[in-house]
Formats: sequence, structure tokens, C-alpha cells
Amino acid sequence: MSYALILAAKFAAGLLADRLFGEVRRFHPLVGFGRWSRSVEDAVRRVVGEHRLAGLLAWALAVLPWVGLALMARAAHPLAHWPVDIALLYFSLGGRSLAEHAEAVAAPLAAGDLAAARERVGWIVSRDTRELDPAGVARAGTESVLENGNDAVFGALFWFLLGGGAGALLFRLANTLDAMWGYRTARYLRFGWAAARIDDVLNALPARLTALTYALLGNTRRALTCWRLQAPAWDSPNAGPVMAAGAGALGVALGGGAIYHGQWEERPPLGEGPAPDAGSIRAAIALVRRGALLWLAVATSVALILHFTGLPHA
Repeated sequence: MSYALILAAKFAAGLLADRLFGEVRRFHPLVGFGRWSRSVEDAVRRVVGEHRLAGLLAWALAVLPWVGLALMARAAHPLAHWPVDIALLYFSLGGRSLAEHAEAVAAPLAAGDLAAARERVGWIVSRDTRELDPAGVARAGTESVLENGNDAVFGALFWFLLGGGAGALLFRLANTLDAMWGYRTARYLRFGWAAARIDDVLNALPARLTALTYALLGNTRRALTCWRLQAPAWDSPNAGPVMAAGAGALGVALGGGAIYHGQWEERPPLGEGPAPDAGSIRAAIALVRRGALLWLAVATSVALILHFTGLPHA
């Protein structure tokens, strides 16, 4: 088999494993990584301090040993790259988990159980959800699906195509550290700077490919217009394109003010159309799923073209 066909086969196997099995229920690698990262953070803060270089050192100590182990595992046997790459892609993906968490918000919201919907959406967003009305819950849930479609699906797929299992692992661990350390709070303003910037760099191209994917699979003209006009107003250079294009593709009005860490933040608008509801959350889930199938179709088609045009064989 050519390198391209091998990569496409692993790509398909990782996606299938995520769809069939979802997140590991016990002993999830990312839970262990979170504990490891907290230990690294405590040690670096105690010995080195909390400035930017300390944060960069902590990031390297938290992430790079695991990427190195992944590369060593691939090289342990001529055929080891098959199970190692598929397993690492599976662990790096969170498509089914994202859909399950989002549906757990959509179902009570559709049934009129606002208290349950508020509680469940609070599990997947960082804003204060206690006083949200139904549209606010739907807005938070839809935005989370669109943004995490990039973080939990398309970003990992992109880096897998570039770097195999080790590439997907690097992206997922970096994204996890951004979620842990990349806050503009007193504790992480300096220490978390490296984690936030590295995640921005690793996400720069995947985020725009995710936005393009959403646009192609929804209302393309409206999605591209929202991307062009609304994304620059967002603080995040990567979340802006993803959510603006996604909201435009779905034809709903997202964005607006919300409470984060006890303070009101006025956010720019996203998309255009009616206020979201439970159906908007489900439409976002479907958009991410169709996007993953589109990426699989494109990856397989490119692999076949490269194979039959004489790409070197493994």
C-alpha cells in the first residue's frame, strides 16, 4: 500500500472507532494528562516561578514527553504504526462525546425542562448558566458544538494528516492545556501565555478549514459573509471564523453578552436569523458529523489519486 492509502485507512479507522465507542469511560488518557499537567504546573511554579518562560517550560514538560513516547512506540516494530496511529487518533477525537453532551442539553430543552438544560449546558461551557433563558441555553449549546467541532474533531484530523498519531496527540494535548491554562486571569495571565499562543498557532489553519467546511455544508453565501464581517470582531483569532461561519451556515443568531467568571462580557454578534432553540443544537451536531464525512471522502479521494499516480509505496 502507498503511504497515502495507509494514512487514509488509519483516518477512517480512527473516525469509526470514535463513532462506535466514544470516549473511554474509565482511565481516560486526557484525565490522566490533566493530573500530570497539574503536577507539572505546581512543580514549575514552585521552582521556576510563574512568568512566561516558566509557562513555556511547563508546557514542554507536560506535552513533549508523551509525543516522544508516541514516536518511540511507532518505531518499536515495522507494523507498530498501524495500532499506535489508530489508537492515538481515536483518543484525540471527541466527536461522539461532543454529540452526546450536546444532545443532553437539547433533549431537556426541547421537553421544556429549563432547569435540567441549564445544568447540562453548564457542563460544557465556561459561562454562568444559572439565569439563562431557553434561547440563552440554546445559544450556549450551539456555540459550544460549533467551536468544539474544531477542537475535538477537525483540528485532530488535520494534524493527524500532517503528523500521524503523534501529530494528533500533540494537537489534543496542546488544546487541553489551553483549556486548563489559557485564561486571562490573575493566576494564568503570564503562566498560561505560552499554552494559549501555541494553541492559537496549531489551530490557525484547522480553524479556517473548519469554517470552510461549515460554509460548504450549510448556507454557503451567508456563512462566508458572516465569517468575513463578524469574525474579526472576536478576541480569539480562531474561534471567530469557526463560530461566525457555523452560525451563518445554520442561519441562527448567536453571540451576544454572557457572564464569565462572575463578570458580564458583551460579545459581538454571530450569524443572522432567528434565535436558536433545541433544533439549532441538533443542527450543529449534524453539521459537524457531515463535516467529518466530507473530510473522510476528501482524504480518501486524494489518497487514491496519489496512489494511482505513483506515490512511493511503503
